[in-house]
Amino acid sequence: MIEITQLNQRYGGTQILWDLNLSIPKGECTCIMGRNGVGKTTLLKCLMGLLPVTSGSIKLDGQSIEKQAAEQRARLKIGYVPQGRDIFPLLTVEENLKVSLAAAGKKTIPERIYELFPVLKEMHARRGGDLSGGQQQQLAIGRALVLDPTVLILDEPNEGIQPNIVNQIGDVISKLNQQDGLTVVLVEQKLGFARKVGHQFRLMEKGQIVAADRMDQLSDELIKQHLAV
Repeated sequence: MIEITQLNQRYGGTQILWDLNLSIPKGECTCIMGRNGVGKTTLLKCLMGLLPVTSGSIKLDGQSIEKQAAEQRARLKIGYVPQGRDIFPLLTVEENLKVSLAAAGKKTIPERIYELFPVLKEMHARRGGDLSGGQQQQLAIGRALVLDPTVLILDEPNEGIQPNIVNQIGDVISKLNQQDGLTVVLVEQKLGFARKVGHQFRLMEKGQIVAADRMDQLSDELIKQHLAV
């Protein structure tokens, strides 16, 4: 589904990604994992077009997209849920969801969003900034799903979220992946959650992918080497 080859990215004079190669299989949930500061968020932003790449290629279903703007990638049905959620706090829940309608070529919010996250329907007239952290995260995911994406990118969706909402988000990701065939790219620090929803893992170290396999092959040795603090 996604093929990244020899990707390099710099922040000013600092290089973050170094000749990174990454393959994301279609219809599976791939978890990108690693310690803080190894370049996970930078990688996702490059994939979404929010950061320019210095060199290398990004292909979606064989089509090169590394030079396309973020809004063009959204029209290719790449949904993105950023770290920190980035909802519009002064807009209502409904207005936040409607932001994605133009890119999706739709006029109304799909009922599927409210089926997955009933709280968004209950609070459709409430301002985004008045929601709890967990409700804001559901709103951020719902906003991405308005696109009816074929790829959903999530950057640490469980950061600072209460456990019951974490479980709900996990159930939604699994449902979208397993029932709808949605390809999911997930950056996640919580090992238990990654093992629950993920089929594949990709471990990052110093701006590169250093290990890749099925999730059931994520050994204690790899965890100690690349994830343990």
